[in-house]
Amino acid sequence: MQFIDEIPLALLVAMALTLGLAPFVPEPHIWEKLKMLAAGDLRRAVDWFDLLLHATPWVLLAIRLIRMSIRG
Repeated sequence: MQFIDEIPLALLVAMALTLGLAPFVPEPHIWEKLKMLAAGDLRRAVDWFDLLLHATPWVLLAIRLIRMSIRG
């Protein structure tokens, strides 16, 4: 997990706000995929890959913030 600590926080925030939310119109793609997951409509492999692609920056940012709060 040390490699996550070496990624600049500003880069993780930028990744989450750009790749994590793109495309922005009509709604953020991650939100669309999460709604599909909740409804049980996430069936195609490309949809799972898309969810993974857009969720990764948010997961990395969350891990980094949690590790920062634990360390003080």
